[in-house]
Amino acid sequence: MSRSSSLSVSQDVYIVGGADLSHPYDCSVYLVDGGHEMVLIDSGAGEGYELIVDNIRSLGLQPEKLKVVVATHCHIDHIGALFQFRQEFCVRVISHELDAEAIETGRGSGAEYYGVGYRPCKVDAVLKGSEGTVRCGRHELKWIHIAGHTPGSIAVYLDAGRRVLFGQDVHGPYFLKGSNIEQARVSLQRLIDLEADVLCEGHFGVYEPKEEVRRYIEGYRRSL
Repeated sequence: MSRSSSLSVSQDVYIVGGADLSHPYDCSVYLVDGGHEMVLIDSGAGEGYELIVDNIRSLGLQPEKLKVVVATHCHIDHIGALFQFRQEFCVRVISHELDAEAIETGRGSGAEYYGVGYRPCKVDAVLKGSEGTVRCGRHELKWIHIAGHTPGSIAVYLDAGRRVLFGQDVHGPYFLKGSNIEQARVSLQRLIDLEADVLCEGHFGVYEPKEEVRRYIEGYRRSL
C-alpha cells in the first residue's frame, strides 16, 4: 500500500480533502486538472469545505476552474459540501439517477449519524445506465455503475499515462440500509477487471501498483 502523504497522486490527479487534510468527517476528495477546467470527485461532509478550497489553491490551481463535482454516492461524507461548491463556483453536480433523490432531499444521506446539517443540492446531470463519460478539459473521465454500497454508487477512472481508478468506498460497508451484498460482489469484480494501476480509495488512501490494487479489491470481495 502507498498511502498518499502529499497532495499529488498521479499526472493531473491530486487529493485535496480527507480526514487528515480537511476534516475528520470528510471522505477522500480528489481533483482532476484538465487544464482550462477541473473536476472534483466528491466534496466531503461540508465542515472542511474551506480547507479543501485552500488545498486546491496551495497546488497553484484556481478553484474558479472547477466545472463539475462528481458525487460517487449519496452519503453525507461524500456530498455534504456539494451545495457550497455549486453556490460559490457554479459547478455542475453529477450523480447516478439512483442516488440523485437522496442528494436533492438529504433522505438517505446519513447526515443524522454524523450530527451535521445537510443542505440539499440540485443534481444538474443525472447519469443513467451502467457506464458513460464525463469530459474534463483535456481528459475524458469514464464512469461505471457499481451498485452495492448504495443503489447509485459509481466509480470513475482516468487513463492519463496510467489508469487511475476513483473506486471510492471499496471497503463498503455493505450492510447499511440501501446496500446489497450480491450487487457488491458483482461491482467489485467490475473494478478488478479494470486492471487499474492506481486506486484512489474513498477513505483509506491511495494504492499502487496494479498488483496491490487488485489484492486490495479482491480482499473485500472475498469477505462478502
